[in-house]
Amino acid sequence: MRFTSQTSSDGVTEQFFTLDEIPGVLWTPEDPRGTRPLILLGHGGGQHKTAPGTVSRARRYAADGFAVVAIDAPNHGDRPKDEGFGRVVADMRAGMAAGENPGALVAGMHGYLASRAVADWQAVLTAVQRLDHVGVGPVGYCGLSMGCGLGIPLIAAEPRIRAAVLGLLGVQGLAEDAARITVPVQFLVQWDDQLVPRDECLALFDALASAEKTLHANPGSHGDVPSFEVDSSLRFFARHLS
Repeated sequence: MRFTSQTSSDGVTEQFFTLDEIPGVLWTPEDPRGTRPLILLGHGGGQHKTAPGTVSRARRYAADGFAVVAIDAPNHGDRPKDEGFGRVVADMRAGMAAGENPGALVAGMHGYLASRAVADWQAVLTAVQRLDHVGVGPVGYCGLSMGCGLGIPLIAAEPRIRAAVLGLLGVQGLAEDAARITVPVQFLVQWDDQLVPRDECLALFDALASAEKTLHANPGSHGDVPSFEVDSSLRFFARHLS
């Protein structure tokens, strides 16, 4: 892991890094000491590690004592774009324009990215936990929309993750991995989501095998998640990663 820059403000330190070809950002409390809980933060489709919503959430978590790491998903942000992904995205957009089921189209795109994304996250998790100011503490995952689509295979494969905030996605392509998830989950649904049908979101929530899972449903479209859900997720992680 190679750090390329570091800044501090409002009690939070922000460090940009690369791990092999993976670009990322680590946020920690300013002048941290010892082991602390770590949250992996997955961004949405078409976004990146420093999208405004990602940075705002990361800084909120870090100000409360967590370490937070975000990386660019494959074919996003500062990552190179491959021709195969370009074709997948073009097919997805054409299918949506033709009125095809958006859930199936989005699942195809997430499936294309998932195996590489899981390996990337596992490598970054190992590297970050080797840092003296993070350490081998409890780990959580937070990802909505595409962050959920890539996060569910990760959580199913990675035993170090102990709690997750997920949502804004349907069950297609994820049922098998969801059935392997047993950690506590807080799951968000936008009741008037124009991209993901409500019943498909509820089916994904139902597919999770977690004994402790909570559904948070709010009115509004896909991008209208209320800001108070960030505070709710912070309380959730504090409860399960303390």
